[in-house]
Formats: sequence, structure tokens, C-alpha cells
Amino acid sequence: MKITKIERKKFRIRNKMKKVSSKDRYRLSVYRSIKNISVQIIDDVKNITILSASSNTKNIKSQKANKKQMSTIIAEELAKKAKDMKITKVYFDRGSYKYHGRVKLLADELRKNGMEF
Repeated sequence: MKITKIERKKFRIRNKMKKVSSKDRYRLSVYRSIKNISVQIIDDVKNITILSASSNTKNIKSQKANKKQMSTIIAEELAKKAKDMKITKVYFDRGSYKYHGRVKLLADELRKNGMEF
């Protein structure tokens, strides 16, 4: 089975991250589609998702924001949940997306709200 270019890029980025990862940090994974964006904090040691935030939830969809504003709203919500669970240090996994546009806005807003990566 042939692996696509995007799958190779994801694998390359995640593999580098897992080599340097430690047990005191989690992975913050970003998924971006044409209309929505979602973020998860994942524990790679136990292979579980600890926290997640998405623009598909009812309370966020009702705010009627554009895509860039949606990224900042999602980042604020995830940072608030992470503070409650005392998670501050994570690895930023951008997946196959460029660090540009909505992904960069999300990362900047997470840094403003106390996340370190």
C-alpha cells in the first residue's frame, strides 16, 4: 500500500516529536478542515485523549464567528480546561498543516493563556 504525501508528512512530524517527548509533557494535536478546527491534548504513553475542544460543539457554533475568530475561541476554551487540570507544558503537533493562518492564531492564543510549547 502506497502512503500519500500528507500521511508521510504527518508521520515525519509526529515521529520527531515522539523521539524527544517525555512523560511530563503531553501532545497537543490540531485538526483543521475547511469549516472547523479541533484540538486535543493526548497522552502518548497511555494512548488516551485527555482534553479536547472543537468548533463543532453547540455552544461554540451558536456564537456565529468567522474561522479566524473560531480559532481564538477554541484556544481560550482549551487553555481554560487545561488550567483546571494543571496542564501547562505540551508539545505542539501541527500535523500536516503549515504553521500559518488559523493554526498560528491558535498557537499564539494558547501561549497568551498560559500554555508552554
